[in-house]
Amino acid sequence: MTGQFESEGIPAAGVDLGSFPQAGVAVVFGASGGIGRALVEAIKAAEQFKHVVSFSRSTSPTIDLLDEDSVARAAVFAADQGELRLVIDATGFLHDERQEPEKSWRQLDATNLARAFALNAIGPALIMKHVLSRLPRSDKAVFATLSARVGSIEDNRLGGWYSYRASKAALNQLVRTAAVELTRRSPDALCTALHPGTVATALSAPFTTTGLEVHSPAVAARHLLAVIDQLTADANGGFFDWRGQRVPW
Repeated sequence: MTGQFESEGIPAAGVDLGSFPQAGVAVVFGASGGIGRALVEAIKAAEQFKHVVSFSRSTSPTIDLLDEDSVARAAVFAADQGELRLVIDATGFLHDERQEPEKSWRQLDATNLARAFALNAIGPALIMKHVLSRLPRSDKAVFATLSARVGSIEDNRLGGWYSYRASKAALNQLVRTAAVELTRRSPDALCTALHPGTVATALSAPFTTTGLEVHSPAVAARHLLAVIDQLTADANGGFFDWRGQRVPW
């Protein structure tokens, strides 16, 4: 991927995704979340794919990142619709009523750490396990998972958020490793990590008063799809933000 994506260049109507062969299948895991729903709508609007398949806890088949069998069934279901050309993992966990981001090492808890890794690293790894082997062997195909800039080790200057940072860093390494293997099987396919920026969703709601630029899910989806549309073979195994800039590991 050369250059960088300029967000002001995104048409209001969306992105055409013309870099992909027509009549393929697009898949979004985590389609019930704010970004996931917006991605599904934007991909459908592009009309580049024959089918757009959505997976979440409420779809049929349903998925549960803690249940590998459900992920495997979803991958088979999606592949039965046609060639998998675009697969986006829009799952992710930061906080809920049981668990908040840690501000200090004093708050580290083994159960919470394991849960964050299960949802942010192991679950996406299982998606890769069952999806990457089903990508076509020729012409552009992309698997992209939503990571986070705070998963960058080099960029970590504020500390805190131990389990989220560490689990996203683990996800980045899994993406990088899978990309190496994917090249041997499907030279034109890409396995990438994307940072969507701060998006107005339930995940980021408690943390959007810090002066960060906040995007709506619809705008974030257009940013991400524009970046994906511009990805070329040299982007395999890369980590990119919503502008198309590489994020340091």
